[in-house]
Amino acid sequence: MPELITPQGNHAISAILFDKDGTLLEFVPLWGSWAECFLEQFTRQLEVRGLEFPAPYLASLLGTIHNAEGKITGYDRNGPLAMGTMSDLYAILSWQGYLLGLSWAESMELVDICRQEADEMLEQNRPALPLPGLLHFLNDCAAQGLAMAVVTADETAAAEKHLSWLGIRSYFSAVIGTDQTERGKPFPDMALLACEQLGVQPSAAAVIGDTNGDMKMAKAAGAAVAIGITGTAHTPGNAAGDDAADPVTARYYLLPDADSVVQSYQELSFSS
Repeated sequence: MPELITPQGNHAISAILFDKDGTLLEFVPLWGSWAECFLEQFTRQLEVRGLEFPAPYLASLLGTIHNAEGKITGYDRNGPLAMGTMSDLYAILSWQGYLLGLSWAESMELVDICRQEADEMLEQNRPALPLPGLLHFLNDCAAQGLAMAVVTADETAAAEKHLSWLGIRSYFSAVIGTDQTERGKPFPDMALLACEQLGVQPSAAAVIGDTNGDMKMAKAAGAAVAIGITGTAHTPGNAAGDDAADPVTARYYLLPDADSVVQSYQELSFSS
């Protein structure tokens, strides 16, 4: 059985379960651009109806970090955009429309218009970028004979599409979206289903993710190790993200349930 080497210890595994957004692909280029388009349309659609949503509170709706120009530069890794399902996001925004005076039906229709605009923008631009070192790591995993799966809060069809945009779909024997299980993260359902489809025991699988929900899912499923990958993460109240570049800070503030925390895939390897 291959041995995965992490900065905090080594683990004998036969499979790896990857989160998708923020773990395989860069989160902000894809979902930051989607959220910007969605929130812009949301504001515009409210204005058409004679309503106004306070601009300073836009960031708090989905858990996004904005610069002075309003561009999304980061995200709360334990917030709605990172952890929620698409249905969760639509419900959050529909609720805001309802609070401003729309009927629930009107608010859902407004949100659907925004969804269509944001989805069309993604389809046209396809802003999917792999995390640094990902392709090399996936090749190493394949060379070790590891079974691999994706477990994501996104819906399966969208996940399949994004993996195809990246050109990495062939690495994974299973893609488990939140629509395939009764409960999503932080519950173990998706990890257990992925292990079942891979034909491995959870105790022989590593989980790699960028949110503490991923770590909790791994622990609940009985995974061999829960590995948090931080990249250039943002800690709460730290728009620059400098502190979160320190794995110790990330471990305690962003990923307290992780067994191991790395900033990039270059910190992971296999014993020869």
